[in-house]
Amino acid sequence: MAGKENNFPPLPHFLPLKPCFYQDIPDEIPIEHQVLVKRIYLLWMFYCITLGVNLVACLAWWIAGGSGANFGLAFLWLLLFTPCGYMCWFRPAYKAFRADSSFNFMAFFFICGAQFILAVIQAIGFSGWGVCGWLVAVGFFQVNVGAAVVMLIPALMFTQSAVMMAVVIMRVHRIYRGAGGSFQKAQTEWNSGTWRNPPSREAQFSNFSGNSLPEYPTVPNYPSSGSQWP
Repeated sequence: MAGKENNFPPLPHFLPLKPCFYQDIPDEIPIEHQVLVKRIYLLWMFYCITLGVNLVACLAWWIAGGSGANFGLAFLWLLLFTPCGYMCWFRPAYKAFRADSSFNFMAFFFICGAQFILAVIQAIGFSGWGVCGWLVAVGFFQVNVGAAVVMLIPALMFTQSAVMMAVVIMRVHRIYRGAGGSFQKAQTEWNSGTWRNPPSREAQFSNFSGNSLPEYPTVPNYPSSGSQWP
């Protein structure tokens, strides 16, 4: 963004790394959509916390007699899905509402839909997937009750994540369709290349050229009636 320094993720000044994105919801998102975008951001944070809790639960699972491979996979999922979730479905949603971008709306629907399916699978909890879902947590009560109780926590959180993702997708889709969005608009943005860095709504307005109102003469001409005003 021209004239704006990247501010996300917020990193300590002593690190040589710099933030990669500019994010300011009150500044860039239309006021009528700010609450929804903030909730999508909180949903991403909640899912990241869920992955962290799942890592701790997989550690308890391993200590109580489970497989260490699940702990390794849980660590991999935390490292992989934390940045990918932000870049692949939160950022498209952010850019979609910032610039009314049909392509980014479509990207959000497809990727967040895939994330929803993954969250459902994680909530179910198949053995060997590196997640503590319902199946493995309930089944582990016969081995170690304490570890099984800990394993139930990420199962609940994965379930809540899946439900919230479904609600968010439906709400965003309702707004998008209500505004006249379509797959054809997304194709147009793809063909023109504007999907790479769509301008904000303010930039679109400032770049507008032409007369927005019809031209009228400064002084209107009324027919002469030959009478004087009283």
